[in-house]
Amino acid sequence: MRFIDPHVHMTSRTTDDYEAMAAAGVVAIVEPAFWLGQPRTSAGAFHDYFASLVGFERFRASQFGISHHCAIGLNSKEANNEAIAEQVMEILPRFLAKEGVVAVGEIGYDDQTAAEEKYLRLQLELAKEVGLPVMIHTPHRNKKEGTTRSMDVIEETGVKPHMVVIDHNNEETVKEVLDRGYWAAFTIYPKTKMGKERMVEIVRSYGKERIIVDSAADWGVSNPLAVPQTAALMLESGIPEATVEAVTYGNALLAYGQSGQFRAAPPPAPDPAARYQGSSIRRG
Repeated sequence: MRFIDPHVHMTSRTTDDYEAMAAAGVVAIVEPAFWLGQPRTSAGAFHDYFASLVGFERFRASQFGISHHCAIGLNSKEANNEAIAEQVMEILPRFLAKEGVVAVGEIGYDDQTAAEEKYLRLQLELAKEVGLPVMIHTPHRNKKEGTTRSMDVIEETGVKPHMVVIDHNNEETVKEVLDRGYWAAFTIYPKTKMGKERMVEIVRSYGKERIIVDSAADWGVSNPLAVPQTAALMLESGIPEATVEAVTYGNALLAYGQSGQFRAAPPPAPDPAARYQGSSIRRG
């Protein structure tokens, strides 16, 4: 089978991870802009980070036969630094127009502050202007409340549910997300969020419609092979192959394909001599 990991932070991962993902059947990914573990101290830091997502990281993925796409946005945690957030909002439009950008994201709530809601609304309006889907980060604390509040704000801004992927769902949130017409994504983590076994039961209960599996692998304890491993467990558990294909490949393609920028076909064959602005992933 072939897979898409539609939420994975490859900037934080190694070339070994790319090799393992390609060998496991991952053919395309979406890398959303996110929190780096400590605060950025200037808008310039965001600029350089966004540039790497649409530049070198795309090149790096291509050298392992994986199509790299990204989502660009001001993450909810750093939205609370309004002095920098205002400057980041000024640079977002130019990056959202770049090749390979398939969504505004990941955006949403962390502590559900007024500042977070302000920049969530502004970025939803921006997504409407540029015609891109949205990737929503639901909060780790008070998740059910934050998920409902996110959908309320989305609907108040007039963004259509079919253009929005609500991520980091669990058993508490999935029904409302699906009932309100959104794409429901699930992060498969080794010790937190959603485990593989729980994901099997979600799919058994709700079927394949608008459900997406991702790894959200980053600099923390996470697993870049979560999507193919979850697919394998689903098949072993008797979930039909067509359903597994939908939740680990097809639905992500449909959701982010609304951008007109998603390419599931692999990039050209890796070239050992290839360089990006003078840089190669090979050493020696």
